[in-house]
Amino acid sequence: MHNILKENEDWYLWKDVDHSPMLNMAIDETLLPEINSLQKPLLRIYGWDRPSVSIGYVQKYTAAPQSNYTIVRRPTGGGVVFHDVDLTYTVVVPLGHWIEKQNRLESYHIFHRIVIKALASLNIASSLVESGTEPVDRSTMTCFTSPTRYDVVSNSTSNAQTKVAGAAQRRTKYGILHQGSIVIKDISSKRKKLTESLLSAFIKELDISFIDFKPSDNLLSSAKDLAESKYSTESWNKLRKA
Repeated sequence: MHNILKENEDWYLWKDVDHSPMLNMAIDETLLPEINSLQKPLLRIYGWDRPSVSIGYVQKYTAAPQSNYTIVRRPTGGGVVFHDVDLTYTVVVPLGHWIEKQNRLESYHIFHRIVIKALASLNIASSLVESGTEPVDRSTMTCFTSPTRYDVVSNSTSNAQTKVAGAAQRRTKYGILHQGSIVIKDISSKRKKLTESLLSAFIKELDISFIDFKPSDNLLSSAKDLAESKYSTESWNKLRKA
């Protein structure tokens, strides 16, 4: 991989605040068509303003718990993800970038190697799932109980491996939208340290520098409109009821 790295490449970094589930998904979708004009990849790290669950684009609405959580459907695939126990990040990669030119599995591999390095700095040993797993019903699966190839699992002394990081992607004519989630024990007390470790791992693994990203008023306005017109609606979130 390293022979195709662009040395000391600049990426945008958006250390965002907590938002509603609907606005979080709308921001990510709004960023994707904007990324080519930015001409650099962007990493966004953000939080959720309430107990939330996101479901993959192809999933049944009933796959999510029907009480105590606000449910939102992602623009990407994957399974049910609980966002009261995770650190959430998004990477948006423009068309033509060397990461965008990799196939889907290799791009997961790139980002999850970074996650493994970040976890190691917190003394959490983890590794990649290197082979396929038993087939699951993707319309109802819970992301962190169904590891698939290149997901990140903890290395424990028992035979059971616990998934600690997963992701889902959407690839379009604009580039890649990669939505990732990292789950560790006592996340609330370790969130700041994990965030710092994740940023450091991106810098070291990809040989990049971060430039602070300030979203334009137009981008934020467009995202708020999309949150209301799409991600807050039953027609989107209950697209596949059962």
